[in-house]
Amino acid sequence: MPGVDLALIPEPSKSQTWYAGVLGFAAVAAPAILPIVGNFGCSCGSTSSVVRRIRIEPYFRVEQGSIAKDPFHFRFFFRNICAGPARVIIKLVPRVRAVRTVVTRCSTQRRRADNRMPARETEAIILKTFPLGEADRLVSFLGRTSGRMRGVAGGARRLKNRYGSTLEVLSHVQLWYVEKETRDLVRIQQCELIESFNKAQSDYELSTGLAVVSEISELVLPEHEVAEPMFRLILLVAREIERTADWTVPLGYFGFWAVKLGGWLPRFDHCSLCSETLGAGPAFYAAWEPGLVCEKCRRSGMRPLHRPARELVGVFTAQRLDRIEATGERKAAANELREATLDWIEHHTERRLHTRALLETT
Repeated sequence: MPGVDLALIPEPSKSQTWYAGVLGFAAVAAPAILPIVGNFGCSCGSTSSVVRRIRIEPYFRVEQGSIAKDPFHFRFFFRNICAGPARVIIKLVPRVRAVRTVVTRCSTQRRRADNRMPARETEAIILKTFPLGEADRLVSFLGRTSGRMRGVAGGARRLKNRYGSTLEVLSHVQLWYVEKETRDLVRIQQCELIESFNKAQSDYELSTGLAVVSEISELVLPEHEVAEPMFRLILLVAREIERTADWTVPLGYFGFWAVKLGGWLPRFDHCSLCSETLGAGPAFYAAWEPGLVCEKCRRSGMRPLHRPARELVGVFTAQRLDRIEATGERKAAANELREATLDWIEHHTERRLHTRALLETT
């Protein structure tokens, strides 16, 4: 055990006696405490010669590894403890703080830059919404000036939110969003309702027609491409379904124009194989065939398309939907034409329309 030698001043005062007593206790406890401190403070790990002697001078200054004079605070200075680690630790602290400060400053600058980004405004139609996280919604919308896009509506699934009923299917809204080049999804900031189709949205039979329009638009429209004719077509069909409370003729009209705008519409007056004129009899079609065929060129698996359905194509081309009278014969022809256009859409998009089965239940 290291030796301890206390040399007190002759005839010390009361304060000197008190200091000497404290220093004596520290000197007696030093052989047991200081080796432990030495293991943590010394890089060499040596504990055999941490403190050899403690001497108290007249000014209470210890020469070889001592205790500094202070009535309330004592610091140990050891001769054999390396000072390098202490200096390294002192230097590391400001460096770590400096790095954290830079990171915080950068993140703050990014937030401020996001807040300074101007919001874009567009007239839009809500196509679909999907749950995202616990309280958000992923919204697919068709903007009149921006094309089809997807964005996040923060807090839209909460009971109290700033969107209300503006995110319903095929709602006509005025929408503000923020777009960043490095992100695929935009951030929707505000949405105001221009025109609502609450009657059709709240009725199950009518809502199936709106769902078919929404799904077809989602499939055939590319992202970030302005589609003004498709925008006006969707709005016209939704208004007609709301006004007439029937989707039979509007869906036939929408399917015809969706195929025509997509460039997939075949000829309805001549056979695609023999080029003969299609008469009063039915023509036949299949999704994998380039067009309609006559009775002679018919193959197995083809479905008929009668003359009233082919004549309805001319009516759809020449007149607006709200000016077409929905008679019983035209409804039957519109159903037949709708099925043919849906087959062509599924074939060219290579996707199956899930909402098509809902039309059969209604």
